[in-house]
Amino acid sequence: MQETPFCLRVRHLLPYSMSDSNTTDFTNPSTFILLGIPGLEAAHVWISIPFFTMYAIAILGNFTILFIVKMEPSLHGPMYYFLCMLAVTDLVLSTSILPKTLSIFWFNSREIDFSACLTQMYFINCFLATESGIFVAMALDRYVAICHPLRHSSILTNPVVAKIGLAVLLRGFMLMLPFPLLARLWPYCRINIIPHTHCEHIAVVKQACADIRVSNYYGLFVLFFLTGLDVLFIAVSYSQILKAIFSLPTKDTRLKTFGTCISHLCVILAFYIPGLFSLLVQRFGHNVALHFHVLMANMYPLVPPMLNPIIYGVRTRHIRDRLLRLLSHKRT
Repeated sequence: MQETPFCLRVRHLLPYSMSDSNTTDFTNPSTFILLGIPGLEAAHVWISIPFFTMYAIAILGNFTILFIVKMEPSLHGPMYYFLCMLAVTDLVLSTSILPKTLSIFWFNSREIDFSACLTQMYFINCFLATESGIFVAMALDRYVAICHPLRHSSILTNPVVAKIGLAVLLRGFMLMLPFPLLARLWPYCRINIIPHTHCEHIAVVKQACADIRVSNYYGLFVLFFLTGLDVLFIAVSYSQILKAIFSLPTKDTRLKTFGTCISHLCVILAFYIPGLFSLLVQRFGHNVALHFHVLMANMYPLVPPMLNPIIYGVRTRHIRDRLLRLLSHKRT
């Protein structure tokens, strides 16, 4: 038996009645309705507290990283340039999601324009891909710094770092462009309710009254090709790094270098594990509760932007010392 389209199954969720003539297909709806976290509507205000806290920490922490690196000439090097790229990416990524999510939680502002929805979808996917690419670049930087320390400054020059950053950004822009273009092609029903806090790709295209296998297949291709290659490159880099660490002559040097790598690995794991889990659950976890889907889909764009400046600020001595000097100078 053919499954009833989602847009027709959820008619009873609308706060107003609509005639049957309003459920006919058309290509571009004017707006979508974001439900927030289905099943937890009564707790939206309480859920907004940790969400807002994470966002505030992400904004403050990443701007602090950018400010410190800009003001401290000794930090003008490849590692800190990549860290600044990561901070900018985190700021764009979290800001693409949180303002609209909080407006749903606080003001029940659920409508979003169709074009704005596709734009949000594009920015989220684009900067998730960009962040993944930056982690690859940072793994390359750590590999060269630890395995080939004498050649680090000659290999990762400022022009090379700039080219790597541009390539990572262009990769995200180009690979994610088909997502909104394909989504705009599908015919949608007039009842366009998205059971989500933001315009997540699969949640949006599921509203189409059409065969969306092309969007699904392309999403899986990007997931396994782009993310798979990035994770493979990072794994190979860190396997070589660990091999080099264990060959260092003294225990103190090994522990110091290993501690630096651990902070990088914590950031990387905090990004990839929730993200891969959420994307796979969205496609294959049909028996998982919908509110769990939505909560997980909010974690991977919010938790890493909050954790990255904290981990790098605490674990990176030059940033920590510069911040302490800045704070002590203000107190005096």
